[in-house]
Amino acid sequence: MLLTAWLLALMAGGSAAAQPSNQVVHLAKLEIYPAQLESYQAALKEGIKTALRVEPGVLTLYPVADRANPTRITILEIYASPAAYKAHLQTPHFLKYKNGTKVMVKSLELVETVPLLPGTKVK
Repeated sequence: MLLTAWLLALMAGGSAAAQPSNQVVHLAKLEIYPAQLESYQAALKEGIKTALRVEPGVLTLYPVADRANPTRITILEIYASPAAYKAHLQTPHFLKYKNGTKVMVKSLELVETVPLLPGTKVK
């Protein structure tokens, strides 16, 4: 009960700008073939750096690897809007990444999420 009240108070205290409702947030869960891991990471790094530099609608692309199994990679993807996400999928750098890595990827699951506390920052 106390936790619920705290969460409601936290959400109510934020400004409308701090709680975007139109964002698209995904978790991309990938498993990479072990022999391809180094090449995959290089392509991923190039694609993410380019997207963040040239696409204002790409807010976050944050990849992490499972410490116990580094071939399992999860990417937190946050886009400003559905239109920004659709535009990202058509960019030359995304298509280069997607086409160049498809033989490196053993499996891919795209999980659509709903942010529970969008725009919050832990201090």
